[in-house]
Amino acid sequence: MKLMIIINDAPYGTEKAYNALRLAMTAQKNHPDTKVRIFLLADAVFCALPGQNTPDGYYNIERMLKSVIRSGGEVKACGGCSEARGIAKLELLEGVQLSTMKEMTAWTMDSDRVVTF
Repeated sequence: MKLMIIINDAPYGTEKAYNALRLAMTAQKNHPDTKVRIFLLADAVFCALPGQNTPDGYYNIERMLKSVIRSGGEVKACGGCSEARGIAKLELLEGVQLSTMKEMTAWTMDSDRVVTF
């Protein structure tokens, strides 16, 4: 099974990124044969920035993304969205790559399931 998760919201302020990554991590744990792909669009590109410092007891999107990547997940961030937000030249989390709508389309067409947050 190939699962693609599209995240559109910023890492904090809503719990959409948090819940998307909870889904990804649970899929990896409970269905180890599932290939998980995450595509960050719009303000979700901020999820890929390193150095996130959250209060103790609060979820941390950076740690969650790293966990997904360590477990074999692929994470791409929209290059155009990153450019529009002035972060295209900033360092991203290890394992996250800038990408294109062409690649997002290819992932979508190749996936068995696509979920959007």
